[in-house]
Amino acid sequence: MIIETSRTDVDSIEREAVPIAHEAIHERVVHILDALPRGRALDVPAGEGALAARLKQIGFELHCCDLYPQIFRLKDVEIRHGDLSISLPYLDEEFDYVICLEGLEHIENPRQAVREFRRILKPHGHLIVSTPNVLNIEERFKWLLFGYTSHFKPISRAYLANLRNNFKDMEEIALHVNPIAYTELRYTLEEYGFEIQRLYRDKPKSNIWLYYPFVWLIRLINRFTSGEKRRERWTDELQSDEVLLGGNTLIVHAVKK
Repeated sequence: MIIETSRTDVDSIEREAVPIAHEAIHERVVHILDALPRGRALDVPAGEGALAARLKQIGFELHCCDLYPQIFRLKDVEIRHGDLSISLPYLDEEFDYVICLEGLEHIENPRQAVREFRRILKPHGHLIVSTPNVLNIEERFKWLLFGYTSHFKPISRAYLANLRNNFKDMEEIALHVNPIAYTELRYTLEEYGFEIQRLYRDKPKSNIWLYYPFVWLIRLINRFTSGEKRRERWTDELQSDEVLLGGNTLIVHAVKK
């Protein structure tokens, strides 16, 4: 069933939409899409509409969807209410592009979202998806030292209370409940008929050079792994600059087969 378009103001202050995700992620995604043919694109979750505004400016036909459409600020772009955990209010094979930035880690069932992306994408349609990179070398050390990573801290009652206070009972905007490593994301995409084209990072970490000795050691040890096991276990991808030396966010460009 199609859910009617709706838009309400978050507050009485008129201002432009600002990115909820880090601006470097938007920069990278705009760069990726700018090199592709223009078409009908869905931005979900759309947040305030900052990415949609940029993609519309370079010629894409933008449609937007979010769990909280009331925070959306673009007046000339359609916004619908939709929940990535359930289903999206669009017809089969409706879009040439689906962009899902920093959304999968916020929901209970990312596999359901990927199934929906496949359903609403046209054959050979493009999917751009991002998620916190829990496998970069810095995050691996944080897990070793603290038992959690930067983006997936313990969800204590005190932490939840602070989120609900800061986000006015829309804590899903900031609440990370599902860490998805490259391995799980790749498996899910391939399981539902996507082929990964390329991996990207938002931007290199400024202090990554501190971890170079460990990166070299990891890569040296894995050189002794057989070629068959390297292919089977995605060793080269897991040791790539985009994953092992990645920034805070892993960005994946995939195509529906």
